[in-house]
Amino acid sequence: MTTTPQGESALSSFPGLAERLAVVQDSVADAVRQAGRSPGEVTTIVVTKFHPVGLIRALAELGIHDIGENRHQEAQAKAQELAALDLRWHFIGQVQGKKARQVRAYADVIHAVDRESLVTALASTESVVDAFVQVNLTDDPARGGVSPDALLPLVERVLETPGLRLLGLMAVAPLDAAPRAAFAQVRQLGERVQQLAPDATKLSMGMSADYADAIAEGATHLRIGSAITGNRPSER
Repeated sequence: MTTTPQGESALSSFPGLAERLAVVQDSVADAVRQAGRSPGEVTTIVVTKFHPVGLIRALAELGIHDIGENRHQEAQAKAQELAALDLRWHFIGQVQGKKARQVRAYADVIHAVDRESLVTALASTESVVDAFVQVNLTDDPARGGVSPDALLPLVERVLETPGLRLLGLMAVAPLDAAPRAAFAQVRQLGERVQQLAPDATKLSMGMSADYADAIAEGATHLRIGSAITGNRPSER
């Protein structure tokens, strides 16, 4: 059991957390079965942006090991404070080039590799970090990600860069489109990527509102926040 510095269970400070997690886990399992897939194919990453480290300790008590964060300073501080726990840190936000080496120092997986300059900044001959290439399914560059037309050249750049292990593709469904159709597009793009990188079979897609559609289209990594953690505290 994970305890607070005072020796109490962290879970006691977050009423409802275990119940919300169980609901999502059951729902994910149902979606996996309906898609004719194996439960072991899907990893649920709990996104804990703006939540205190105590909530992450409580999640660890509940058997959660995959934690997602998208702000560097917050993620770095949490990873340092919780270094004794068996956690796998997923950085799911856009990475500033000047912060790239700091992010890879604590992140086990980087989900938003979206440009050649970032690939260069993440290069290393000393260690390997898992990475997803983010695809932008909209015409808005502010949404992050590489356009589908520029995807394969960026994938090639990742493959030839030391210190990066390509897992597959990451995407966020557009706000004004049907999620399932968007996720089907990512799946198809992933099949093209596998012609260059046969082992890059993973798809990071699906959040609290659309993970069932993502699972139906082959998602392997879900990024779920509020459905499990509850409402975020006020942004700092």
